Amino acid sequence: MTRREFLATAGGVAGYTLLVRAPAATSGQVVLSREQIARHFDTVAPGQAKARRLAGEPHLTLVDLAADVLVAGGGMAGVCAALAAARNGARVILVQDRSRLGGNASSEVKMHIVGANCHGARPGWREGGLLEELRLDDAVNNPQRSFELWDLLLYDKVMSEPNITLLLDTTLYAAETKAGRIQQVMARSDKTEHLYRIQAGVYVDCTGDSRLALEAGAELRWGREARSEFNESLAPLQADRQTLGSSLLFTARDYGRPMPYRPPLWARAVTKEQLRFRGVGSWEYGYWWIEWGGQLDTIRDQERIRFELLAIVMGVWDYIKNSGDHPSSANWAMDWIGLAPGKRESRRIVGDYLLTQHDLQGETGEPVDAVAIGGWPMDDHPPSGFDRSDEKPATQLTTAEVYGIPLRCLYSRNIANLMMAGRNISASHVAFTSTRVMGTCSVMGQAAGTAAALCARHGVTPRQLCRDAARLNELQQTLLRDDQTIKHLKNADPADLARLAKVTASAEHPPSKAANVTNGLVRDPGDEWRNRWAAPLTPAGAWLELAWDQPQRISQLQLTFDTGFHRELTLSAQNSVNAKVIRGPQPDTVRDYEVTYLSPGAAEAAPLLKVTGNYQRLNRHRFAPITAKALRLHITATNGDPLARLYQVRCYG
Repeated sequence: MTRREFLATAGGVAGYTLLVRAPAATSGQVVLSREQIARHFDTVAPGQAKARRLAGEPHLTLVDLAADVLVAGGGMAGVCAALAAARNGARVILVQDRSRLGGNASSEVKMHIVGANCHGARPGWREGGLLEELRLDDAVNNPQRSFELWDLLLYDKVMSEPNITLLLDTTLYAAETKAGRIQQVMARSDKTEHLYRIQAGVYVDCTGDSRLALEAGAELRWGREARSEFNESLAPLQADRQTLGSSLLFTARDYGRPMPYRPPLWARAVTKEQLRFRGVGSWEYGYWWIEWGGQLDTIRDQERIRFELLAIVMGVWDYIKNSGDHPSSANWAMDWIGLAPGKRESRRIVGDYLLTQHDLQGETGEPVDAVAIGGWPMDDHPPSGFDRSDEKPATQLTTAEVYGIPLRCLYSRNIANLMMAGRNISASHVAFTSTRVMGTCSVMGQAAGTAAALCARHGVTPRQLCRDAARLNELQQTLLRDDQTIKHLKNADPADLARLAKVTASAEHPPSKAANVTNGLVRDPGDEWRNRWAAPLTPAGAWLELAWDQPQRISQLQLTFDTGFHRELTLSAQNSVNAKVIRGPQPDTVRDYEVTYLSPGAAEAAPLLKVTGNYQRLNRHRFAPITAKALRLHITATNGDPLARLYQVRCYG
């Protein structure tokens, strides 16, 4: 879309004021219309006149597709990788073997997303970027906490993105590799009777099980390393192929009348002794510790694992309902039981660097190629899960700080154009027990997708990008611009004109300063106010102004607001988690604002844009170029907080 087309769709003309009702346009992303989306299906399911066949598959239609980036796997890592690559200019094909996106966060599993802020125990470190955008949209538009509406949100984001072709119910099953590079992959949708032969420049494995890497011949790891291999104190003495197990969740509610329960004959008989380390204080949202199967092969033994998990779920619910120890459960009944096990661990792909316990504990220093943060504890579980009732269901070691995740962990060591994100990155088992959680998988997905887009743009491999200081800096600065946090790294974008401006404001709420909005950092861990500006919202509002010694030509404005990173923000069916969550606009966030600018020689400022109803953190505005001596942001309302808050202003020509 050209600038003229963009202005036309926004109702803008020369000398205009661009009026925006947030959040539809404030992301700065062009989205597809219904008619444009409909044309997508002509690509993935061409008419019979174009039907072709592949030898050995006489009933499946062969479709050839090409893209800059192929993302295999549509969990949170894959969704974020696809969106990041697409929004950075790459043509993307996203292949997902389920009917919905989200993986363990979807309605099939219903696991809430956790990450570096550790359920609020590490305040200020909630993930930013794409995951924050998704969480904020969900909190506002899904106050009823429906996981099916979370599925729909992810589908909407992907389908509305012009650069993404989505293939649901499609399994990647083969890859052709030549001279250490993937040439093409094959995927099949038996539900639609299509075979897809797909060529791309960069391939990103977000399947969790590393299926693409397996087919491509990438170097893989499975299981737990011996303590001696990396000198990790949390590793077992001897190496083995055991992993974390899988879990099945359930939900239950109070029906206001007696709800009897009789388990199936194959349910396990669960005793009080088996639950001594596994509390059942509430039961609206099942238990992550209903875990089993790590002593088996979590891929090949999936059906047995599903059965045993269901047997444990039924046995635990039988104990709650019929043991007599929980009489308050009399009116409760299950209203949903997961049938898709939430898998934690299987294969991991070996990259140029393998993350270990020492990296997470800060013993090796911050990686120069850091592209994301993690911060969940190293959280190991007995492989046999529920069968080890003599052990606690988890052993956790919290790191002193969040840690950086290197780009070298997100691409394959022996397949030049293969990247990965999610629970299959290059890490030891011990480090994996932290990086595996979905908040961390999401930011790794954004990092991998952005890197893949830059590789496609510059015609380089991920390793070449990583080893080129200028390209690596471009990647890191692009991630920062897209609100990804990289520990200790500041905005140093030479194209950002705001960095040249003098910043003043109507007031400064101590200890915040107006100048903080150009200091390059966009979060305040804990209760600090070092990196944001805040001012009392008076009846006249609050304002912040950027002024330049020399007039600047500006066509883009980027604002990063405060969305309450000190709080939890996730979709959960667990009441204790939801009690920490505001299901709606975050009160800290600016809701309504206007921007004006002063042209050289002008006596008065002219209106530029006006926004109402904002709840997003990252707002981007594009407009016909203006020449400005000063730019003023006038905030007239928040979503409830008495302070107007802002982390960053960026301006581009």
